[in-house]
Amino acid sequence: MKDTTITLHTAFKVGQVDPRIFGGFLEHMGRAVYEGVYDPDCIHADEDGFRTDVLTALEPLQYTVMRYPGGNFASGYHWLNGIGPRNQRPTMQDLAWQSKEPNQIGTDEYIQLCRRMNWTPMLTVNLGTGTPEEARNWVEYCNSSTGTYYADMRAANGSEPPHGVKLWCLGNEMDGPWQLGHVPADQYAIRAQQAAKMMKDTDPSLELVACGSCAVDLPTYMEWDRHVLEYLGDLADYISLHRYVGNPADDTPDYLAVTNSIDQQIEEMDAVCRYVQGKNRSRKRAYLCFDEWNVWYRARQPEHMDGKGKFAPHLIEEVYNLEDALVVAGFLNSFIRHADVLKIANLAQIVNVIAPILTQGDAMLLQSIYYPLAMYTKRRSGISLQPVVQGPTYEGQTNGQVTYIDTSAILNGDQLHVFTTNRNLEDAMTVRINLADRSIVALADAELLTGPDPKAANSYEQPHLIKAQPFQAAEINDGAAIVTLPPLSVAALTFRLVH
Repeated sequence: MKDTTITLHTAFKVGQVDPRIFGGFLEHMGRAVYEGVYDPDCIHADEDGFRTDVLTALEPLQYTVMRYPGGNFASGYHWLNGIGPRNQRPTMQDLAWQSKEPNQIGTDEYIQLCRRMNWTPMLTVNLGTGTPEEARNWVEYCNSSTGTYYADMRAANGSEPPHGVKLWCLGNEMDGPWQLGHVPADQYAIRAQQAAKMMKDTDPSLELVACGSCAVDLPTYMEWDRHVLEYLGDLADYISLHRYVGNPADDTPDYLAVTNSIDQQIEEMDAVCRYVQGKNRSRKRAYLCFDEWNVWYRARQPEHMDGKGKFAPHLIEEVYNLEDALVVAGFLNSFIRHADVLKIANLAQIVNVIAPILTQGDAMLLQSIYYPLAMYTKRRSGISLQPVVQGPTYEGQTNGQVTYIDTSAILNGDQLHVFTTNRNLEDAMTVRINLADRSIVALADAELLTGPDPKAANSYEQPHLIKAQPFQAAEINDGAAIVTLPPLSVAALTFRLVH
């Protein structure tokens, strides 16, 4: 099999990589909050009830923004239930996941966790069963100086300085028939416009994410987004994208080729944003916020999404394997390649619920998808370069033709970060990395993730079966780098450059 060449040039810049594409998502669902980040009965709990083992494991992922409190949960959530003395907060039935919600974690605890973890808060308002005024009141509670009703309520709850939440989502998946308060696009647009106007009147510095199509296979896809953006006009700073992928057909080559479809979704949604900007004759266009994405397909049956009235039920707890880790790397490659239009992305979710981290009692497990997230995020600073990949290809059954090597690249001063995935199931692939107008002089740092087979997964019995390892097998020849990647592997490489 012939080699693959990745050609880059510093003049072919896509755009600055927004660090917010390395965000996360924490929903009141299953065991994400309770028994996830918060578990006062755990031996690892601190004085605030947060699990220090989980928070320590989250630190290398360096999440930037953290979306909260949902998700589907947000469409039935009333934020006033989650503030004030804990012993006075009501226990509610959550209709989204049919679970018992004690409201022991709410706005102020979430902000406390964000500050502790250096996360930028990102709140989703309830535009399902809630009202635009309720959303506006939440902005006042979070962002206004004392002297008004809701700001004084915040101060009485122990937080006199404003929380300063600047990023807000105008509802969640409102085009989905399963959503509490689901309405057609024209009705959602009115509701979102009313909320957005009052929210920005309360704090003009807000950035607002309009609720976009939540699945590429729904009949609302793109048409919903067009209608919503046309009606909201300049009030919308971003439009949301959601995407969950999987391998239900057990076709690994086609599954790994899903990057084609992810690229297509981003480019189609960007085309809608550009179309609306032109149609509205506006100087402002909405950018993209991929605020839910992940691998999720095994735990999609109804029993995995029905809490049966329990507290912290086990819901959609996927076990991730090596091929899933390669697909997560593929998402990140696509995000970097579209840095000019994609500004925010949130992995759904961060612990237990379709997550890179699992807990079991006092024990904790890092899943395969944890490692590409950590490998990429430590190399996320800089400008995305447009890669040209020349090499062997194959045809996915549904996702079309792709090169065996998937890639993205970030230029950061005198460093070049290159991310490569070898999708070949059987053969190692030799890759030549050529930066046309500058010379690569050395490999500064690199990591490799691979494993014995595509279905290999970490377990409590074998927690380190799939784990990133240092990688040094790079040859520098005449200003270019040559690396050989094992089959089914992800590499994150940092090179030193000279002019």
